[in-house]
Amino acid sequence: MKKIGIYLFDEVEVLDFAGPYEVFSVAYKDRFEDKLFDVTTISETGDMISARNGLQVMPDTSLDQAPNTDVVIIPGGQGAREKEAYNEKLIKWLRACQDSAEVIASVCTGALVLANAGLLDGKRATTHWGSYDRLAAFSSVDVQHNVKFVDEGSIVTSGGISAGINMAFHLMEKFEGKEAVTQTARWMEYDL
Repeated sequence: MKKIGIYLFDEVEVLDFAGPYEVFSVAYKDRFEDKLFDVTTISETGDMISARNGLQVMPDTSLDQAPNTDVVIIPGGQGAREKEAYNEKLIKWLRACQDSAEVIASVCTGALVLANAGLLDGKRATTHWGSYDRLAAFSSVDVQHNVKFVDEGSIVTSGGISAGINMAFHLMEKFEGKEAVTQTARWMEYDL
């Protein structure tokens, strides 16, 4: 079973984290028999966060207590642009995750966090269309426009908000195959 860690913070865009969370949480090998993914939510301190538009979310754990995961997902939102992209504790943690995680991924402006951590140096990446210029400010990032996601192997970035769902299905196919994607999308009534 693959372990997924999703980082949460104040002013995180709700669908940025909830979309991938839903995709991975409802994926089973056999309907309700063998769960394919174990999803953990993580915040800097483990305390409740206030997502975009006031949604209160209680993460499972803190950065200090976070388990090793196969996939780390950094969502975006106003909090990513204004604070998390410059959060030294988060950036240090992400750099350390490179040694243990198979994939570090971002949704929307979460790409700015990855870029500031140096994880996008020399790579193709995408983000929300409204932040292409912000991402391009990191001169060694080759910003891809008008795509849902960009897969650079151990780094995967996705466009804005709902594109995180497409990216989650892409990662699911990478780990578990097309049939898992088909079954999960059908269960969610999601049009691939």
